[in-house]
Amino acid sequence: MSVLIIRPEQPLPALNAGGPFAGVDEAGRGPLAGPVVAAAVILPQDYDLPGLDDSKKLDAARREALFEPICQQALAWAIAETDAATIDRLNIFQATLQAMYQALNQLQPKPETIYVDGKHCPPWPGLRVAVVQGDTRVPAISAASILAKVHRDRLLQQLDGQYPQYGFARHKGYPTKAHLEALCQHGPCPAHRRSYRPVREAMETTE
Repeated sequence: MSVLIIRPEQPLPALNAGGPFAGVDEAGRGPLAGPVVAAAVILPQDYDLPGLDDSKKLDAARREALFEPICQQALAWAIAETDAATIDRLNIFQATLQAMYQALNQLQPKPETIYVDGKHCPPWPGLRVAVVQGDTRVPAISAASILAKVHRDRLLQQLDGQYPQYGFARHKGYPTKAHLEALCQHGPCPAHRRSYRPVREAMETTE
């Protein structure tokens, strides 16, 4: 089934017109280390989540505060990860779609319609709607963005305990100056994405 793409200037289709639907979003496409994480959420029509918004517009404390209420109120929710080795094997685009599909496939009940942030959707047998800037326009996508971001941040906190020399707790794997300097000094760890150019260059420097 083809993907319906909704651009920012276009109105959204009537939400809930065909019954419960899932919102899908990801976190972690840009970092040099750690997994890419996707979440899928089906919200009830009467959800009560004050302050729900795109995870990028919320600080870490607010995202953490919304995580449990989203899980408690959702009709269904799921989180999936694609690790660094798989990202290197598939590429980040395909790895992201894989994580999205795995998150959706965990949902019970399975949604007939999915709304995904951005311009691309994973394979799915029902209606697929790609919503540009969907994380600010579709509450279920906003909820998914928060679950994905919080889950990934927690994973990077754990990685920081395993590999404290990189500072993962601070930068969450993104290519900050401190992270790049640590890469050049220590070389990559198993969580680094070796297909990303800064990691490849660090490997060449430290060999």
